[in-house]
Amino acid sequence: MESIKNIDRGFGRGQPAGRLMRALGLVATATLALSFASQGAFAKDLSNEQGPLPTLEIAPGGSKSFTAAILRFRSVGPPVGDARIETLREEIERAVAFSTEVQPLPHAAYLASEDSPALDEEGIDCDSFKQSGADAILLGEVRREGGQIRADLRIVSVARCQNLTTGNVVGARDGLASMGRTIADEAVEALTGIRGVASTEIAFVSDRTGDREIYVMSADGRDQRPATGSRTLKMFPEWTPDGRAVLYSNYDGGQPAFSITSRAKEITAGPILRSLMPGLPKYRGRFDPSGEELAMVSSVDGAAEIFRVKRKGSEPRRLTNHPSIDISPSWSPDGRQLVFCSDRSGAPQLYVMDRDGGAVRRLTYTGAYNASPVWSPDGRWIAYETRVRGQFDIWLIDPSGQINFPIVQHRRSDEAPTWSPDGRKIAFSSARRGRYDIYVMDWNGENLKRLTSRAGKNIQADWGPQPE
Repeated sequence: MESIKNIDRGFGRGQPAGRLMRALGLVATATLALSFASQGAFAKDLSNEQGPLPTLEIAPGGSKSFTAAILRFRSVGPPVGDARIETLREEIERAVAFSTEVQPLPHAAYLASEDSPALDEEGIDCDSFKQSGADAILLGEVRREGGQIRADLRIVSVARCQNLTTGNVVGARDGLASMGRTIADEAVEALTGIRGVASTEIAFVSDRTGDREIYVMSADGRDQRPATGSRTLKMFPEWTPDGRAVLYSNYDGGQPAFSITSRAKEITAGPILRSLMPGLPKYRGRFDPSGEELAMVSSVDGAAEIFRVKRKGSEPRRLTNHPSIDISPSWSPDGRQLVFCSDRSGAPQLYVMDRDGGAVRRLTYTGAYNASPVWSPDGRWIAYETRVRGQFDIWLIDPSGQINFPIVQHRRSDEAPTWSPDGRKIAFSSARRGRYDIYVMDWNGENLKRLTSRAGKNIQADWGPQPE
């Protein structure tokens, strides 16, 4: 059978109302203010804020949801244990439900056996499952394989009673949650054509221990653990495109600089690009889709500007050259353009330029304060935060600027969106409970779920890529 994935993964366990500040890098608080991050640095009564509000509102329609019957896998060879088999089923169902594109068939609806037959057995009772409301059947076998567990699976279309896909997943005996997520992502892909994201991870910043550190968690909010622990101020996590490391901005009392934390042995954790542009601050790095180049922000002549550099720190190229503040670059999926935030019009707005800094055009004309843009994986939308009557909401705009609408609105601020790799979900930070937590929702604003719940602020989420 075709191998799906070996999933044994883990990450290192054990604003001012007027013109923006231009004194970048003198102290950490001054540097942070330049992020347009709408945190405490911008505390101000904005109830009388003036500025045009967006007028075109489009309510995105819902998408078709499929139903999958998740059978109890059959044990082959030395017993795996009924408890493990039941746990694996529960983990698959939980991960499938996270997708919202596919939902598990309720157990009470089954009109056929909930136990999986042998994978090579013919004559599956597709008619009974069709009457139960299932679009697909996930059946499988589990067996011991050395010190691990192997799950062989088969996904069958109920309508045609034919295989959609087959495969296998190998994981640790105590890694049933990871195995379940990978199997669920395969089921989502078999039914929708786009792989699910239950097995992906989210990096974020949290001060739950008193220091702002980088944390990593599963996409559904489980397995939260620190990825750094040096007790210096850290901001702006950014996954490498291969998902093996996280870049972040490190404020150790001097100029902000880049560091990296990694799960890969061949990538050395710690400061990077130290010889690049010596004496100047470097922060808010964003990898291009190839992972070979980095868009970053530095301060030149008192203004924040955007640069493009090679991953190894060579050939810095200045992309913006304006007395205003230019920050928050985000690459288009094809790597040909960048969207960024600039106050060159007098207030923070979104602009688009090509990868060499040319063809600059203003994207947003509504809203008095627009920031934190991020391009969707399919290139159709740019998510961003906009300030409306004193709080921030998450909006979408198409790259031409013709369509612009809110996807989440709340009396408390919702900020810093980040897309899931399938483009179906958005994670963001929100103060709706009185302090900042990370939330996730469908791209159209539905199925909101809080991911963090511990003490402290949890901000600046960055959704990682599909695991390799």
